[in-house]
Amino acid sequence: MADRILVLDAGTTSTRAMIFAPDGKMEAVAQAELTQHYPRPGWVEHDAAEIWEKTLSCAREVVGDDTGRIAAIGITNQRETVVAWDRNSGELLARAIVWQDRRTAQFCAGMRDYGHEPEVQRRTGLLLDPYFSGTKMRWMLDHDEAVRAAADTGTLAFGTIESWLVYKLSGGAHLSDASNASRTLLLALDGAQFDEDLCELFGVPRATLPEVVDTHGALAECDPQWLGSAIPICGLAGDQQSATIGQGCLSFGETKATYGTGAFVLTNKGRDIPRSDNRLLGTVLYQENGERTYAIEGACFVAGSLVQYLRDQLGLIGSAEETEELARSIEDSGEVVIVPALAGLGAPHWKPDARGVISGLSFASGRAQIARAALEAMAHQTHDLSSAFAADGAPWSHLRIDGGMSANDWMAQDLADILDLEVERPEFIETTALGAAILAAVGCGLHASLEDAALAMRGGANTFTPGMAEEVREARLARYAKALSAA
Repeated sequence: MADRILVLDAGTTSTRAMIFAPDGKMEAVAQAELTQHYPRPGWVEHDAAEIWEKTLSCAREVVGDDTGRIAAIGITNQRETVVAWDRNSGELLARAIVWQDRRTAQFCAGMRDYGHEPEVQRRTGLLLDPYFSGTKMRWMLDHDEAVRAAADTGTLAFGTIESWLVYKLSGGAHLSDASNASRTLLLALDGAQFDEDLCELFGVPRATLPEVVDTHGALAECDPQWLGSAIPICGLAGDQQSATIGQGCLSFGETKATYGTGAFVLTNKGRDIPRSDNRLLGTVLYQENGERTYAIEGACFVAGSLVQYLRDQLGLIGSAEETEELARSIEDSGEVVIVPALAGLGAPHWKPDARGVISGLSFASGRAQIARAALEAMAHQTHDLSSAFAADGAPWSHLRIDGGMSANDWMAQDLADILDLEVERPEFIETTALGAAILAAVGCGLHASLEDAALAMRGGANTFTPGMAEEVREARLARYAKALSAA
């Protein structure tokens, strides 16, 4: 019986394929690391061919010869990353520009100077920042001859990662789900398709963009040449929306935070289009039969990538897991504070040119203090977001966390202490993939609704209760605020 879901999770540092049963149990996983390209300071690129080839290889590994058991495919992906290809030949025209890339900071500043940001924010829920896809597309058109030539001949296709994977899997379908499309600056939150006026404002030809579709349903079909049978593609969502669904945040006001490469907090806002006065983002959470459920979001660009930086660039730790042991080995960070603005500052500050800061160093500062300060930075950044959410009328009553970093018990407890909130972590922390499985399971009819699927597929959770003295919390936050001003 075909009742398994194949999830393709194309992240920033790796891509994975996973098999889920109807009860949410993960039965198989294959993973491959992705190469990061840094051609200039602030520039981050991927090879989209590598993403496709490694994703397909992982899928073939977990599916094996038993394709008949796969009922549907769900895809979740790093958001805002832009791929450009020839829609006729499928040939890639340039390296993908990754969401972390800051090369369009000057272009965004110019747009702000011309006074465009208030109207852009009102229509799209987003701010004028290099983070989002539209300015990356414009940069490609302005600076890459192959991209510009394809636009001139009418063969250029732009898409985010899920668009690229669907195009390759299906043999030519060019589509984007509403959650990913809402991250481009080119989709009005109340518009069914990409907006002509926004496309004109950013100088991106509407004809290069995909069709906007639901996040779940019969969306496309995998060509049998890839996995041995024509498997329907029934779920698509950007990674943070997918994690929100995987956390079961399907009711108004429910909030999750994902700690992966970056840190992303989303609060379900129901059918109301989100409006923020505190530089948070409005985004599509999911779309069903053309009806949208929205979320308000705060994004920090650096989370797990800070730990990766300590490991790979500075050589201070041998593994991410080592940070918890180091943090527990000392009573405090010795006043060492890290502001992890290695890719600029995201919400609620939005300072693309900000740079990372380590303050409070002394001869007593060693590996343990720096590792602990790196973990503490997660709570500090999240506290900034909690203040902004509360000011926008969306205070958190509790917080559900997930992502690779959330496995760190010390960090989870520190979050509860600094936020002074109960923090809940599911036993299965890979909720991004689970969300894609939930979407695909509903999309292909294995479950009747997202609520039914979440109830059946989500497992238990662990809870962390705050226990930090108020004066300790306030002293920590004051040190962080001082360091932040230097960033």
